[in-house]
Amino acid sequence: MTLNLKNLLNPKIKMSKMGEFQVLQPIDGLEISAVSADLYGDGRDDLTLFYFKEGANFAAVYTTSKVTSASINWNLKIKRHFVKALMVNTKNANTFTGIKGAQGLKEIAHTLSKSLTLKSSQTPKGVSEVVKITDLLFASTGVIGEDFPYLKIKNRIPELVKKLRSEQNKFVWFKAASAIMTTDTRPKVAYEECRMGNKLVKISGIAKGSGMIAPNMATMLAFIFTDANIPSVFLKAILKRVTSTTFNSITVDSDTSTNDMVGVFSTGKAKNSKIYNVLDPKLQEFEKSLHSLCLNLAKQIVVDGEGAKKFITINIIGARSTSMAKNVGFSIANSPLFKTAIAGEDPNWGRIVMAAGKSGENIIANKLQVKIGNHLVAEQGKPAKDYKEEDVKEYMKWNSIDVEVNLNIGSASYTVYTCDFTHEYIDINADYRN
Repeated sequence: MTLNLKNLLNPKIKMSKMGEFQVLQPIDGLEISAVSADLYGDGRDDLTLFYFKEGANFAAVYTTSKVTSASINWNLKIKRHFVKALMVNTKNANTFTGIKGAQGLKEIAHTLSKSLTLKSSQTPKGVSEVVKITDLLFASTGVIGEDFPYLKIKNRIPELVKKLRSEQNKFVWFKAASAIMTTDTRPKVAYEECRMGNKLVKISGIAKGSGMIAPNMATMLAFIFTDANIPSVFLKAILKRVTSTTFNSITVDSDTSTNDMVGVFSTGKAKNSKIYNVLDPKLQEFEKSLHSLCLNLAKQIVVDGEGAKKFITINIIGARSTSMAKNVGFSIANSPLFKTAIAGEDPNWGRIVMAAGKSGENIIANKLQVKIGNHLVAEQGKPAKDYKEEDVKEYMKWNSIDVEVNLNIGSASYTVYTCDFTHEYIDINADYRN
């Protein structure tokens, strides 16, 4: 079931095919719905609800921005690590909306808790369970500083709850993934599975993100669901490790947003044996699969970068530390000069060494080796002896570009994923609010 990114990023395959072969599997204990509150004025789905009838353990990682949305602020106040629902709205970030934005979200929470409580009373058991507002999480994405349309959202909650379905076929997953998009051009989905002891565990995930993408979340939402039985405290530790080399290893434009969240929800329905220790071997297989899923989604976000035509992998090797390699990698990945050179299919490797030099790290220029694809272009402080620009120029026509910088001063490494800068990026963001 794993999406083969190597094949899909082959230069002869269009990037628009990223993700379309992925088939997500149902997660027992989860119900999903998506409806339109007409926030865009065109009737597209813009509200999504994920409901856990019997609750779910959860862990989340949020943006590190000091300016955060009312949704993030709400979630950070939730001290419980066992939730009943997550609701997502697009079009409006509910950031810099003052007290009205916070109050509007509170009204939505009360309406949602009442509707879900009513739903629980209609189950075959006939036992009504009160869904408290502290059982609810929220996520928002869209424009900052515009009035939060809480009444439009609030009025659609009964329909949103009514349409909840436990049958998660391909249509349901793609409907949910599409409903959380903003400037994305395609829904992003991924699936993995593994064994925990003698139980098969499923992991299904969706994400959104296209611009304002940089480390520490960016304008990105990712929601991952599993039927594994894993306590929240262990989910948190695993998620923190996984995001460090997946969602936090990507950049589109170096801007970090205000609303961003990666959440993982565990329904426990796989009924794997209990886990009492974070070092339990059963968690290793789960972490490996979760990492594959998150890296899959992270790469899909980069491929769908606003105006992007080329997917770029930057491998920094031979560093003194992982931190050093990461800083050098992001210095290159965030350089507008480097990104526009890639867009123009210009093998201007001088922009790579320039960006490495401005990273703030104590690199040694004469030890640098730079490769573009399999072509060694620079070493020992000068162009490589056998460098042929016409060969590299031909490689630059590919849709997927690999850059390797060997610092030759240590054994640490780090990989950063980014995309090129095209004029379309300017057009999209100049017209974002229209």
